[in-house]
Amino acid sequence: MQTQAAAAEAPQDVEEAIVHEAEAAGEPAAVASITRHPRADRNQHLRIVEAVLFATAEPVDAAHLAGFLPEGTDVAGLLADLQSNFANRGVNLVEVAGKWLFRTADDLGYILRRETVEQRKLSKAAMETLAIIAYHQPVTRAEIEDIRGVAISKGTLDQLLEIGWVRMRGRRKTPGRPVTYGTTDAFLSHFGLNEVADLPGLQELKGAGLLDANLPPGFDIPIPRTGEELTADEEPLDGTEDQIPLEMHLPEQSGTQDPSAG
Repeated sequence: MQTQAAAAEAPQDVEEAIVHEAEAAGEPAAVASITRHPRADRNQHLRIVEAVLFATAEPVDAAHLAGFLPEGTDVAGLLADLQSNFANRGVNLVEVAGKWLFRTADDLGYILRRETVEQRKLSKAAMETLAIIAYHQPVTRAEIEDIRGVAISKGTLDQLLEIGWVRMRGRRKTPGRPVTYGTTDAFLSHFGLNEVADLPGLQELKGAGLLDANLPPGFDIPIPRTGEELTADEEPLDGTEDQIPLEMHLPEQSGTQDPSAG
């Protein structure tokens, strides 16, 4: 009976046990404390960040993740650790347009590919227009036509705006105040880019077989501009852009190109 009573009175919690031993030795109870390993909190923070990323349907930025963690937590360091931890896993942690998400590893994408019927496919003209906007932004419709050498057919810019890959940025500070266009975060996300500057350069396009090896002398690929702020030659939209037709030109035509190319 005495043994059972002693067992019942014995502290069950580890910290209480230490305090009990300290008091038995005549030491102040305050001296007896448990110091957690410094990695304990960090591991918990990693678990929190991982859980939030798995639970969210859309990519999230570091500021959003910081809201789930104690003030002053090194969110960037936690993301770097997680990215390293998942580098060789079936899903990878990637940064897209300044936001973070888990995505199927590139080499396993074929396993999850589903055969679907494409409801709408971009025309060659739309793809060329999108490429020009991506590399030359901010750019006006007239500038796009000058680069392509043909007029933009009706609906080309409308389609890119509807998809959400292109947006109206502002107005050029020139006569007529034409609207300038640029790409969106949805464009970056679809093509797996963190920022516009990650678009392939001249040598990468050559290596991928997308450019002829025998290019004209002086041919070069522009370096895409980054940033959401308007440039010095742009001014804000005035709110009347949705009240006028975006497309005012005739269907694409050129004496040197096939009219059906647009």
